[in-house]
Amino acid sequence: MKNARKLAEKMHKESSKQHDIDMSNKLIAEFMGVKTITIDRLKSILKQNREDGFISTPQAYTLDELKYDTSWDCLMPVIEKCLVGEAEQSEEISNTTIKNIYEGICNQDISFAYKSVIEFIKNQNN
Repeated sequence: MKNARKLAEKMHKESSKQHDIDMSNKLIAEFMGVKTITIDRLKSILKQNREDGFISTPQAYTLDELKYDTSWDCLMPVIEKCLVGEAEQSEEISNTTIKNIYEGICNQDISFAYKSVIEFIKNQNN
């Protein structure tokens, strides 16, 4: 019984962590102007298309297709967008978030760069 509880707690933590990653990736996608769609909505559209005889899919990404947290190829265009206009940022943003983005790049630490990008976007949205 104790092992089952530990397993359930572990699965809940992993699910919660994945949800946080999905929401952060969605935030980045919105910042980049990338459309997202839920799996359920995609299935609904594809079902309707099949019933109507259409062969088209929405021009959007599902959350599990967004790889900003694991792929430098995906994250670097976001970093570039964050750094454009860097000179116009407040000193506080430059000394913290921008500095952290550079640190993540220089140390080849995608997790740190990713978290710094999220922090930058959240600051921009405030």
